[in-house]
Amino acid sequence: MNLEGKKVILFDGVCNLCNGAVNFIIKRDKNDVFRYASLQSEIGRQLAEERGIDISKLDTILLIEPSMAYYHKSTAALHIAKQLSGGYPLLSVFLILPKFLRDCVYDIISKNRYKWFGKKESCMIPTQELKALFIDQ
Repeated sequence: MNLEGKKVILFDGVCNLCNGAVNFIIKRDKNDVFRYASLQSEIGRQLAEERGIDISKLDTILLIEPSMAYYHKSTAALHIAKQLSGGYPLLSVFLILPKFLRDCVYDIISKNRYKWFGKKESCMIPTQELKALFIDQ
């Protein structure tokens, strides 16, 4: 699999909030920085396993860098925001806050995401136009 230096966002494919976040990112990824895969996909599991991440204990978004580096929870979200068009890169200023504080807020949202935003029966199927951005199709 050749990702040509792209950053990969691994997300919960059945979570409405996560799918909404992916659609939000796609619209603002003007420099074509990201590719996407669900945590439930074979490639999602493979990328996580290569980095020693147990996705069975994971309820977060992962940002996989072209190197073996990765970010999760609030750090992933803020590093993603740094790459988006508009004013979203300004959110990266929150990286100066201690991770435990940022992740506390993230964890509250993450633990309630199905209750607040709902859950799909299966992973999102991208339109033909967006299929090239998803590496698990």
